[in-house]
Amino acid sequence: MRLFAIRDYRHLFSAQIIALFGTGLTTVALGLLAYDLAGPSAGLVLGTALTIKMVMYVMIAPLAAAYVDRLPRRMFLVGLDVVRAAVVLALPFITEIWHIYVLIGVLQTASAAFTPTFQAVIPDIVSDKAQYTRALSASQVAYTMESLLSPVLAAVALSFMTFNGLFLGTAVGFVLSAVLVLSTRIPNAHPSAHAKAWDRASAGIKTFFRTPRLRGVMALNLVVATAGSIVIVNTVNHVRDALGGSQVDVAWMLAASGGGTLLAALALPRVLDRVSDRTVMMTGAVVLVAGTIAAASLAATGELGWVGTAMIWFVVGAGMALIVTPTGRVLRGSVQPNEIPEVFAAQFSLSHLAWLITYPIAGWMGTNLGFTATWSVLAILAIVGAAAARFLWPHCDSFVPLSEPLVGEAWDTSATSDTGIAAGTLAECQCAVAHVS
Repeated sequence: MRLFAIRDYRHLFSAQIIALFGTGLTTVALGLLAYDLAGPSAGLVLGTALTIKMVMYVMIAPLAAAYVDRLPRRMFLVGLDVVRAAVVLALPFITEIWHIYVLIGVLQTASAAFTPTFQAVIPDIVSDKAQYTRALSASQVAYTMESLLSPVLAAVALSFMTFNGLFLGTAVGFVLSAVLVLSTRIPNAHPSAHAKAWDRASAGIKTFFRTPRLRGVMALNLVVATAGSIVIVNTVNHVRDALGGSQVDVAWMLAASGGGTLLAALALPRVLDRVSDRTVMMTGAVVLVAGTIAAASLAATGELGWVGTAMIWFVVGAGMALIVTPTGRVLRGSVQPNEIPEVFAAQFSLSHLAWLITYPIAGWMGTNLGFTATWSVLAILAIVGAAAARFLWPHCDSFVPLSEPLVGEAWDTSATSDTGIAAGTLAECQCAVAHVS
């Protein structure tokens, strides 16, 4: 409650929730719009649109992180919300499939600049380290709640309106988000420690590649994307064509995945008090591998009915939460405080790079080759990602970041406590250095 007593953070958090729910409603409505325009090829259209989204996220996020220290951040965020509202308002009026691609490109460019900028603002609003950790957790809870409640709200709304009404609701949400951001006192960013734009844009990515646990996070991003793309891209065609369901059924099936995410997220705080982040995240990888294999297997036998689909979607949602929820803790515990914006921007970009790989597979292969072949390929990718994560993130690297002193140098425990990193042993440091070399 002390965290939400901070007025500016409370307004920003409210803006985040409203914008998230608007984005969630857009996701449901976009799938239904694609089906309305393309019919059986909706998966192909949706996969292409989401691929465009991922390209924008991968390219724009590092650039936004590089230049945001030179812009008035409050007005920058407000302007991005206004752009997103305008684009969403235009979506119900399109008549051609290529219109979707153009508008989605503009919309996701704005979102790709908004998210890392928003994340970099929070440490300046919440200066206390303990409260900042809670702010990270609160953001993840918001994402979790959105994944559950957006499909439910969409299902309720679709019972008395067409999916075009969802776009209107999304636009209103972005406008409210802009008003809340405008009401906050957001300081301008501190000048980056890196003089060159390329150094500012690439600093976080370099940190990922030279830190064992963060390389493991990159591999786990692929596991999340393989399972998540099945749910996000293929649900509309699977429910409407294979199961003969309605628009409302699509929303409820997406809510099944959100339910798994929510229940796992509610259980995780106590679990993470006793179990390491690595163990929880690796367990999530196993769960997602099992979910993708089950989906491919049941699709091959023709036995993936309503109950089976709902159960697998629920399991996938839970597995995604087991990986995504602790990720912020791992990032925060792997860098110094002044490097936090860079590493979060890098995670935003690199995680969406994984989705850039899996979205086209789910959309294009799903349309042309069917669900069995598509989900089999995604299951193989999930296995590869899980195996790579286990290799890249050694078990003994639970505490030691690469930036800590090497073997034989002094170990500054006070510095590690300031960054939330538990003091490591010499053996752990040796293990981390061995895996780096």
